[in-house]
Amino acid sequence: MAAIGRVELVVPATAIDLNGHVNNVQYVQWMQDAAMTHSAELGWPQERYAAIGRTWIIRSHAIEYQHAAFLGETIAILTWVADFRKFRSLRKFKFIRLDSGVVLATAETLFIFCDLHTGKPVSIPPEVQDAFTVIDPADEP
Repeated sequence: MAAIGRVELVVPATAIDLNGHVNNVQYVQWMQDAAMTHSAELGWPQERYAAIGRTWIIRSHAIEYQHAAFLGETIAILTWVADFRKFRSLRKFKFIRLDSGVVLATAETLFIFCDLHTGKPVSIPPEVQDAFTVIDPADEP
């Protein structure tokens, strides 16, 4: 199980906007999908969080777009946990065009760990924290 998650995809026509490149909003969807996939790979699918009455909610996103992505290109989305606090976690992302290695965008999401029923923040239990390796900035991909 990898400390850094990786999802590869081929840009579909549904992701393309009127400007002929991937719509900015699509990156947010891919971030969520990559985060959920990585969590599940580390033993924490959504069903397991639900079983303990917990969920992650998003406090904020930040994305810096560097290059456009286009229909049919293969992209890798890398994701990792950069920080854990009492009830929050910072997850980072990097979007890479595979044929050239060009970084298309970098991003991060601040997640809040919450009670599934009340929506109130709760402490992240050790068993959740232990499943993830926090990647030091010097070791980021």
